[in-house]
Amino acid sequence: QVQLVESGGGLVQAGGSLRLTCAAPTIIFRLRTMGWYRRAPGKRRDLVGVVTSGGSINYADSVKGRFTISRDGAKNTVYLEMNSLKPEDTAVYYCAASSRDSYSDMDYWGKGTLVTVSA
Repeated sequence: QVQLVESGGGLVQAGGSLRLTCAAPTIIFRLRTMGWYRRAPGKRRDLVGVVTSGGSINYADSVKGRFTISRDGAKNTVYLEMNSLKPEDTAVYYCAASSRDSYSDMDYWGKGTLVTVSA
């Protein structure tokens, strides 16, 4: 069974930073695309950023310049460095992955980690 495990969420003040990590400990094949989505209270789940096996990255406009996604392909691990956090970044952040190089067609999802940014 494919399992994505997120860690690193928590409470931070506006302007602060957090780093999220997602690992896939039960997956033995290489995940081609890995990334992050988020769901704010009362809203739909939206893209934060994803990175393909070739290193192409797609970010949501709302996080460009503040968030950085990176990955360790050999370990099926993806990271999200979040800086200059704003209260509107408060959401459950979900790790996502695909066996294809795709910005939007995810096959696997984590259970999510909560990020709360206080004003």
